[in-house]
Amino acid sequence: MPNGSYLRYVALGDSQTEGLGDGDDTVGLRGWADRFAEHLAVVGPGVRYANLAVRGKTAAQVHSEQLEPALALRPDLATVVAGVNDLLRPRFDAAETAGHLEEMFAALTAAGARVVTLTFPDVAEIAPLARPVRNRVRELNTGIREAAARHGVAVAETGLADVATDPRLWSPDRLHAAPLGHARIAAAVAEAVDLPGSDDSWTTPLPPLAPRSGWRTATAELRWAAGFLGPWLGRRLRGRSSGDGRTAKRPQLQPVTAEV
Repeated sequence: MPNGSYLRYVALGDSQTEGLGDGDDTVGLRGWADRFAEHLAVVGPGVRYANLAVRGKTAAQVHSEQLEPALALRPDLATVVAGVNDLLRPRFDAAETAGHLEEMFAALTAAGARVVTLTFPDVAEIAPLARPVRNRVRELNTGIREAAARHGVAVAETGLADVATDPRLWSPDRLHAAPLGHARIAAAVAEAVDLPGSDDSWTTPLPPLAPRSGWRTATAELRWAAGFLGPWLGRRLRGRSSGDGRTAKRPQLQPVTAEV
């Protein structure tokens, strides 16, 4: 829309778009997509918003399970964010993952929607034990950028901003953004679509952290591995997903209250 006002916003994706790390299943999840919808409501009070994202989904699952329901809602704006659950799996194929994203980009843009996606930060800077997947992140980001360019999709370059790897933007599991991180992602997406009032202030670094000793860093890594990495790997080995049995939190378009 030329004035940045949209009427029907639909979010597709996995746990990050669902909002994990920003609230919980008891009080409810907010997340960057909810926050971005609130930005939209400031510009256009009539906007309605649906969130089809479900935690644990791969790009292929987002494609097969969420694209058709999204198209049925006739969005004029859509966000498509997926791929992290793919790159953490043993048989990761960057081209295949980006291909699923591209098919969603193509279908949504062909239906008249403005589409936005984002790139991913270096996970090794967030969780050093995840260093083996560093090159996978780079490959996936390249695939996302190339696919987006072919379909006129806007890209929020959260993968390039130094602040994106600041631990204060991440929840204790280091897989999901904390509330501050979700707020920064929402601001990045707003800037990517040139929403009135948006700018690049989301890239502003936080005040420096006090340095930690080597043993404290090592202890924190071991605790993270035991508390989060181990259980995640256990689910993978059992063929289970955190999204098993779950449905979208906001499957239909609903009005949005401007809270930003």
